[in-house]
Amino acid sequence: MLFTFSRTLLAATLAVSFAVPAYSAEPHKQIQAQSEQYKADALKLLERLVNIDSGSGYEPGLTQVRDIAVDELKQLGFSIELVPDKAANNSHVVATLKGTGKARILLMAHMDTVFKEGSAAERPFHIKDGRAYGPGVMDDKGGIVAGIYALKVLKDQGFKDYAQITFLLDASEETGSDAASELIRKTAKAHDVTLNLEPGRPADGLVVWRKGSATAVVEVKGKAAHAGVAPELGRNAAMEAAHQILQLGKLGDEEKKTTINFTVIKAGDRTNVIPDQATAKADVRAALPEEFDRIEKDLARVSANKLIPETEVKTSLQRGLPPMPQTPESDKLVAIAQGIYGELGKTLTIEGSGGAADASLSAGVGTPTLDGFGIVGGNIHTPEEYAEVESVAPRVYLLSRMIMELSKR
Repeated sequence: MLFTFSRTLLAATLAVSFAVPAYSAEPHKQIQAQSEQYKADALKLLERLVNIDSGSGYEPGLTQVRDIAVDELKQLGFSIELVPDKAANNSHVVATLKGTGKARILLMAHMDTVFKEGSAAERPFHIKDGRAYGPGVMDDKGGIVAGIYALKVLKDQGFKDYAQITFLLDASEETGSDAASELIRKTAKAHDVTLNLEPGRPADGLVVWRKGSATAVVEVKGKAAHAGVAPELGRNAAMEAAHQILQLGKLGDEEKKTTINFTVIKAGDRTNVIPDQATAKADVRAALPEEFDRIEKDLARVSANKLIPETEVKTSLQRGLPPMPQTPESDKLVAIAQGIYGELGKTLTIEGSGGAADASLSAGVGTPTLDGFGIVGGNIHTPEEYAEVESVAPRVYLLSRMIMELSKR
């Protein structure tokens, strides 16, 4: 009953905040000054984290990043729970800080990156022309840094007008958060609102909706034969897989924002043997949850049209993160964020994303969720990934003030 009442109060607060003109407020001078003062220290912490390899499943690096973050959060007064997860090959962090108010606010970020071991040594943290570079600099080590320094600002202000702030650090986001999904759902249910610290969009934006993700798998069984002596005796699984890729790759729907892109193909290991096995995998993204049902059915239906007789074709859809829809509640959160950024004379762009994230899990249990509160950057998941140095202070200000506004009752 208390949780339902708290949700009702938050909705009322959001409704009031929604009506406030974004241009009417002056900056919170102390928060603004502290955010600027912390910029250099925030960049130093970002450098420490970026120079540690923490690709998904790489235990030594993930442990180092986790320990640094935990140490910072302990200094801020957080109590720490480490949630071991063998699938992630590490532990997730659930850090909690008690206050004196009523709002329960969840912050989320992730410690893993898409970059392999050795990337930090090859491309260490550096700043050039106002941009910081290095593996994971924006996704999502910049998010961890933004969260920690926003909390430092609030501590310096003696701000405690929340019931609880929880900072959840996922060790498995880049592999679909399978290892942390239930933890995220359970934690989000116990909170009134979630602010996800994925990177700020290149145009200085927040993310109000996200596509869900899935993997389409096509398995082909053929018959081996000598490729030079008697190829006609074989049934070429690679050729059939290629045929399936071409026809199944057309199952997307541009109008509904559904995409299917084949990205992994495996067949054979010798050039002089007709391959008897082949596998192809596709990345599937959808903004509408029912599109995954449609794709799953169409994979089976369309794949019945074969190029190579007497081959066997099997399809399946492995579902990942669900879509995060735009809702009236998220629109109210957007209005608050735009008003806060307006205090600095800045404008937030509001965007959707084809990338899936942990915010989808939070939104999926009904907790009002807004994403993209990390440091602004671009070229995500590439060796050229960067973070905008001049976005550090404004983003720390935005998150600090967002927590303050959401704490009002």
